[in-house]
Amino acid sequence: QVQLVESGGGLVQAGGSLRLSCASSGRTFSSYGMGWFRQAPGKEREFVAAINHDGTSTRLADSVKGRFTISRDNTQSTLYLQMHSLKPEDTAVYFCAGRRYSPSGSTWNNDYAYWGQGTQVTVSA
Repeated sequence: QVQLVESGGGLVQAGGSLRLSCASSGRTFSSYGMGWFRQAPGKEREFVAAINHDGTSTRLADSVKGRFTISRDNTQSTLYLQMHSLKPEDTAVYFCAGRRYSPSGSTWNNDYAYWGQGTQVTVSA
């Protein structure tokens, strides 16, 4: 059974940094594309970042380009989201997601079969 467990969320002041982690178990992590999504209160879940199976290709939402970086350590079966220059509008629950069969990342949440429980990120002004 595939499990994704996020960690690293918390409360940070605007301009600060956080690193989110997503530990994967239950399958060969290095074979599949992964992504990060977020959902703010009253809003739909939105794409943040995606990465292919070996980390050679990444995509970022326009709203986070230049501030966030997605990476993965396949030896540790862990996905990361490094966030810098955080803004209050980054406040949301952040979810990691894994594709069922594809080695590519995707910006579309329906392409992902596996989801973590989410970790709260709160950025104060």
